[in-house]
Amino acid sequence: MNNSDIKKGYEEARDRYSAIGVDTSAALRTLRMIPLSINCWQGDDVGGFESPGAALEGGGLAVTGHWPGRARTPDELRTDLEKAMALIPGPHRVNLHAIYGEFGGKKVDRDCIGPEHFSGWVDWAKRTGSALDFNATCFSHPKAASGFTLSDSNALIRGFWVEHCRRARHIGAQMGRELGKPCVHNLWIPDGSKDAPVSRWKHREYLRQSLDQIFSTRHEDAFLLDAIEGKLFGIGSESFVVGSHEFYLAYAVKNGLMPCLDMGHYHPTESVADKVSSVLPFVPGLLVHVSRGVRWDSDHVVTLNDELYALMQELVRIPALDRTHLALDYFDASINRVGAWVSGARAAQKALLCALLEPQSKLRDYEEAGNNFGRLALLEEAKAMPWSAVWDFHCQESGVLSGPDWIGEILAYEKEVLSNRQ
Repeated sequence: MNNSDIKKGYEEARDRYSAIGVDTSAALRTLRMIPLSINCWQGDDVGGFESPGAALEGGGLAVTGHWPGRARTPDELRTDLEKAMALIPGPHRVNLHAIYGEFGGKKVDRDCIGPEHFSGWVDWAKRTGSALDFNATCFSHPKAASGFTLSDSNALIRGFWVEHCRRARHIGAQMGRELGKPCVHNLWIPDGSKDAPVSRWKHREYLRQSLDQIFSTRHEDAFLLDAIEGKLFGIGSESFVVGSHEFYLAYAVKNGLMPCLDMGHYHPTESVADKVSSVLPFVPGLLVHVSRGVRWDSDHVVTLNDELYALMQELVRIPALDRTHLALDYFDASINRVGAWVSGARAAQKALLCALLEPQSKLRDYEEAGNNFGRLALLEEAKAMPWSAVWDFHCQESGVLSGPDWIGEILAYEKEVLSNRQ
């Protein structure tokens, strides 16, 4: 579609939205301000760049598929990210795990990492105008093989992971300081057991003690924002998860931290959208992991489905966008990895745009008048409004390919770059 057709389509859509009380220009202004943190681990199947021969065991993660073109080095991963970001409109953030440092071929265990191992990422972020988020990596390590890390019965194991997490937070704060934008640090651990233990209390008490040590050092909010992430179950922790939703929510409320709501970490019948207004009054903010679970926490590539749309609607309706941090969280090695980044990110942004284009004023008028039929009917009509024309215009104004044109770019990149990686 050429630029004149896109502009004409937008102008027609603008007029139709105006007729139901929606300002498309205001919606686009908001959309252009909301960054989406892109998950680096989609590009290399959560492998990271620790020293060769490092054991990858323990932690309850499973990446399936063997599509050619996995990033093998930090430079390859950054090149792939740049290709993806060129096809994703809006401001960009990149979400790193601690295993993605640059260690110069040396073995640097996780309780010894420092900002110097991520200076290449900071330099790259400055060059690309991006911001960085960070995560301690408490999995894929011999000291996670028991199924426990911060809640392990062994004090030495706990101490190792406490030090790792403290260093990860320090690295995140340094990133925020150098880039002039707060880094969101998220803490997730795989701790749990396949069958129900006798000592639930013991492990949760160990976790509480470990968290108290980790967060005893507070960093300025201008540099670092802390989040903690619960889970329903995982591989190897089907019966007991130490860091349950209730545990982390209570800890976050007590200690002024952000809970992370992961869209794949709840029972399939639960709505993450419904949780936002229940949690937000009691915490400084939210981190939302935008993911897609299929039957379980399978971290499928995000699509524009009802769950995603409902979440974005709730964030806009409250409104809560100024207190919510959105981050992608999925990994799929069965398809083109760069394409997975772009497709998932654009789906999340489309859902947010649809929510911003909702005729809220009229909907609230109907609701306050008790006219539930009017509310239902208008919500249904809104689904058929020409939001895609507004999306195409947004892409055009952002210098990004609109419609399906970007798919050809990905296929060409696979042929020219990814297929040459052995």
